[in-house]
Amino acid sequence: MKLYECVPNFSEGRNEEVIAALREAIESVPDVKLLDVERDPDHNRSVFTFVGTAEGVLDAAFRAIKVAVERIDMNRHEGAHPRIGAADVVPFVPLFDATMEEAVNLAHRLARRVAEELNLPVYLYGEAAQKPDRYDLANIRKGQYEGLAEKMKDPNWKPDYGPDTPHPTAGAVVIGARKLLVAYNVNLASRNLKAAKRIARHVRAKTGGLAFVKALGFDLPSKDMVQVSMNLTDYERTPIHAAYEYVKLWAERYSQPVYESEIVGLVPLKALVDVAKFYLKLNDFKTDQIIESRIYDGWTLDLYLADLASSEAVPGGGAVSALSLAQAAALLSMVAGIGLKRKKYRENWPEFQRIRERAKAILKRAKDLMDEDVEAFRRVMEAYRLPKDDPERKERIREALIRAAEVPLEVVKLAAEVKMLADEMEGIAPKTAISDVFVARYQADAALRGAAENVEINLKSLDDEEARQRLSQELKRYLNG
Repeated sequence: MKLYECVPNFSEGRNEEVIAALREAIESVPDVKLLDVERDPDHNRSVFTFVGTAEGVLDAAFRAIKVAVERIDMNRHEGAHPRIGAADVVPFVPLFDATMEEAVNLAHRLARRVAEELNLPVYLYGEAAQKPDRYDLANIRKGQYEGLAEKMKDPNWKPDYGPDTPHPTAGAVVIGARKLLVAYNVNLASRNLKAAKRIARHVRAKTGGLAFVKALGFDLPSKDMVQVSMNLTDYERTPIHAAYEYVKLWAERYSQPVYESEIVGLVPLKALVDVAKFYLKLNDFKTDQIIESRIYDGWTLDLYLADLASSEAVPGGGAVSALSLAQAAALLSMVAGIGLKRKKYRENWPEFQRIRERAKAILKRAKDLMDEDVEAFRRVMEAYRLPKDDPERKERIREALIRAAEVPLEVVKLAAEVKMLADEMEGIAPKTAISDVFVARYQADAALRGAAENVEINLKSLDDEEARQRLSQELKRYLNG
């Protein structure tokens, strides 16, 4: 399985509307899942973490950068963290079977698109760097946004893509590829910024400290303390506990008490296991001894099927119908993707692109409908469990049954649409993938028929003639259409 993590850093940590717009841009892409959002008002910076397919993370990253260019004015930006642009840095990280070479390719593709469509200067860093002095992000950021225009006059600092002058409000962006890193901070119960910067200098690799550690000292006015902020670029060779102990050692040397530490964004499980092994002196402890790691190893399908096979009423036929819909949409997306890769089908690319985008949107909605069907049925059961003399019981049952019919009705509607998309695809699909189109149609038909059964069984119990007629007529329209 090839997945990629993308961890864009934006120069906005205070304006909730802008942060929400960035989130919405990322979540609008069906092939990605947003895992985490960290915002820091002192740094005036937000860090988003999402994972997905190559095309998914590429599209989500571009959409978010576009929002940043439109909504963030660097001429008004103030914050403790070094930065050169509204979308400051956008790294790609290969996961599972994905390779670093593929992540580098993503970085170059995004860089070209950002430069061409947003007229934004782009520097490449990390494994994607094209010059040795651009491997280190700190070198590119030197001088920050305020010194960017002057820096770009130097031929040695001509951007890798895009114009040779900064964007008037968004500056420039750094795009790259790297391994997983841990963003780890230690906060000191002090306002002595000079001491924090000295400690950071002792700790970071560049000035003789720990290998694979980048560190800076920051003031945190909102917390009334200072911070030693670190990136552990190889957490296996310099683990979290080594960084903490070294900061603590120098903090004690400067009489600066450690108040707390924090991890920014997400962290690999192994990094925390290494900390536990060190402080607890665990002998031969392995990650697979952690119960959650054993449960989640392949849990998605195995646990779902186990739940389905149990004697519980949920998940049931409604969720299965939504799953069939998801599989149908996913297959059509796959077939369209195959067509888009082959030049011999160039004349059909617009149709492939349209079908693929719609299929991805239906896939994303189908996955939500699986959960919504389970929740709807649970509400029906909860309503029926209310005491018969409860004055709200009748209305609660009515509302729950309507919802329990509306969810599978949406599955019916989308399944009918997928069947039409399959009909379109049959005439233009690559010959090698035509059987997949047929399977998609069969899955969509199963989704439609199965969901229709769930609509009807809930309508039979509904004591609301008007709602029953309305939903029943809508169902017939899709079944007959």
